[in-house]
Amino acid sequence: MADRNNAEALTPVHYWLAVKLIPRLATPKKLLLVDKFGLVNLFDKTADFSSSGLTKPQITAITQPNWQKINKIIADSARYQIETIPFDDEQYPKLLKQIYDPPLVLFARGNLALLNQPQIAIVGSRNASKAGRESALQLSEKLAEHFVITSGMALGIDAYAHRSALQSGGYTIAVVATGLDITYPARHKKLQKDILQNNGLILSEFFPGVAPKPGHFPKRNRLISGLSLGVLVVEASLKSGSLITARCALEQGREVFAVPSSIYNQQAKGCHWLIKQGAKLVEEFNDIVEELQNFSLDSLNLSRNKEKDNSTVKSEKQDLCNDPMLASVGYETTPVDMVVSRSKLPIDVVLTRLTVLELRGLVSAVPGGYLKL
Repeated sequence: MADRNNAEALTPVHYWLAVKLIPRLATPKKLLLVDKFGLVNLFDKTADFSSSGLTKPQITAITQPNWQKINKIIADSARYQIETIPFDDEQYPKLLKQIYDPPLVLFARGNLALLNQPQIAIVGSRNASKAGRESALQLSEKLAEHFVITSGMALGIDAYAHRSALQSGGYTIAVVATGLDITYPARHKKLQKDILQNNGLILSEFFPGVAPKPGHFPKRNRLISGLSLGVLVVEASLKSGSLITARCALEQGREVFAVPSSIYNQQAKGCHWLIKQGAKLVEEFNDIVEELQNFSLDSLNLSRNKEKDNSTVKSEKQDLCNDPMLASVGYETTPVDMVVSRSKLPIDVVLTRLTVLELRGLVSAVPGGYLKL
């Protein structure tokens, strides 16, 4: 096994980083290897990869991991007070595990409790119009009462969404395309500081020291949508990166919302295109809350601003009793296909709602399906 003299010092983070460093192998295939051999046993030099279809460099990365590089990543993370969250950690976001290519290790600074709370992504143009900025401010302020606001800490709409969430006393997550020892864009150092000082979170899949590159931003965008129940595009041109986030959301089975604007506003052409494709048109925050009314922060006791009275709690319990999704899960192990059949909902919707019900402590994932608690 990997340097048996040092084996006792190796942690799950070491092994997951070693898996991450296997070159030119898709994440689903890496996860299949871990399932087949086990995380630790995968790196046992006696493991047989003859029928695995792996290339020589890939086998070398498994049989002779670069522990020196891995130890440096871990040391750099500790130096910058960066938390490392491997794929099998209980703090790893459950919604993110559902996407096709989830990061095997996440790097985070701030309030890790936000990772598994209901989130809404707000994205849009870097060169936003005044109307677009106002929409981002107003919608983020209202939505922050019900959801964690997740965005990419970019210029324009992203920054306004983060700031508005903070100013309203809510929570926000910034997903970035660099290592967490780097602030990009540099002018957002104060915004980053404000997020961390107000119980927010900065998140990345990139190692410390990794600088921004064009290919990093689409990867970042899939995390923004993967963490969230839905993506709200406030303002975007037809070539905007925000449409990549919206496309990722659709592929991941998330809701897509878009704010309309003047037909003469070139920065809104992307939003109008999304609405034509079936995205929900949003004029006010209730348009989103109505769509995701069962997934708000209020029911998770994370809201800073409100305390519920007994009548509200009673009403929520009554609503839960009538929830068709919850009613589709039995007190015995219920397979996911059975839940789909009973609820008559698409499987992507079922998986998302089951995850949220699990976060609320109402069901539990078990081998073979789910149990009602």
